[in-house]
Amino acid sequence: MRDQILSNLDNPAQLERLYREDKSGFKRSFNVLYPELKDSTFASFWNARLNFAKEEISWGTAKDLVFVIITALLAGLIAKLPVILSIDEEFFYMRNAGFIVFPMLSAYFAWKNQLSAGKIVFITGATLVGLLFINFFPDDTGRGDSLILSCIHLPILLWAVLGFAFVGEQRNDVEKRLGYLSYNGDLIVMTTLILIAGGILTGVTIGLFDLIGFKIEKFYFEYVVLVGLPAAPILGTYLIQTNPQLVGKVSPVIARIFSPLVLVMLVIYLIAIIYSGKDPYNDREFLLIFNGLLIGVMAIIFFSVAEASRKGQNLAETWILLLLSVVTIVVNGIALSAILFRISAWGFTPNRAAVLGSNALILINLLLVTVQLFRVVSKKTDITGVGKVISWFLPVYCVWAIIVTFLFPFLFEFK
Repeated sequence: MRDQILSNLDNPAQLERLYREDKSGFKRSFNVLYPELKDSTFASFWNARLNFAKEEISWGTAKDLVFVIITALLAGLIAKLPVILSIDEEFFYMRNAGFIVFPMLSAYFAWKNQLSAGKIVFITGATLVGLLFINFFPDDTGRGDSLILSCIHLPILLWAVLGFAFVGEQRNDVEKRLGYLSYNGDLIVMTTLILIAGGILTGVTIGLFDLIGFKIEKFYFEYVVLVGLPAAPILGTYLIQTNPQLVGKVSPVIARIFSPLVLVMLVIYLIAIIYSGKDPYNDREFLLIFNGLLIGVMAIIFFSVAEASRKGQNLAETWILLLLSVVTIVVNGIALSAILFRISAWGFTPNRAAVLGSNALILINLLLVTVQLFRVVSKKTDITGVGKVISWFLPVYCVWAIIVTFLFPFLFEFK
């Protein structure tokens, strides 16, 4: 898209056509290019058009609102199925938590992007395959590792299906894939705000009714909170799509604040490990926490790069991301060596095999990202090169999630 904009600066009709074909992609690419073009009156016009700050909140069309309300109610209905159908709650939520929200969000983007019938069939089919597989998983295996791993990795597959619906007909567009990562960051911010507001409303409501002698806690949590929780990300998605200015400036600020803070924390944490006497080689719980830390830091790097690709980034921030990537590679190396040590000492198990594969993929991805970030600070490329590496590696995680979800149970005999 960037090259197309640059080559058509003197062709207003073609620029308008590019904008109408992919408004969000056009805006992201233009914002990255604008510092180079800001002396142009024509570029200033497009900047004012694309980045004009709306003061009012848009609630979309009546059709939009009806669709969002229906999907939110369906999500709440799915969350209440254990009560409606007398299903064991632990059995249901362990296996089906991802199906409460992800299919609703996929349906929303399939509708908004007007996907073809073939793509809708693919999204529906992939969701149904996951739903049937996880619910027909043998229950006589107890709390086997294979079942737990499938339950953990299936939401990753549903997240990938949501990404397929999000990018629509532009699944090979790097900017669209990065836009999906940015959407996830924005959704976390918006959903958190909605949940905070909902928590305040819950406290006030229960307190007021308690003052007049009505104990509504049980009813409120079973019928209002349980239905409202899955509706929060659906409402958050709708607000983000109709009012991108709501969190469009918040997410980049959060990414820029937390990147240096996380870098400092990681360095201090690695030093503290040496003096703590703890190590991931012989402490299984510590290794799990270590891997959770690794995934969280990697997500911060990816979201930061996605925001930088959308808004542009200065050299100091790129250096911070580079240093953060290098330190994260050190953390990944420790985790990877620890799992290899445990495999050599006690053999393969489903958990160890899954962690080994995940850590290996993360290490490869981080090395590729670090190389590109080094090229950026060396001024051999721009930040979009880093975005390309991240976007093209995302399907690899999807393939690994499929392997762990559907093949590991058979490879390890459902143990």
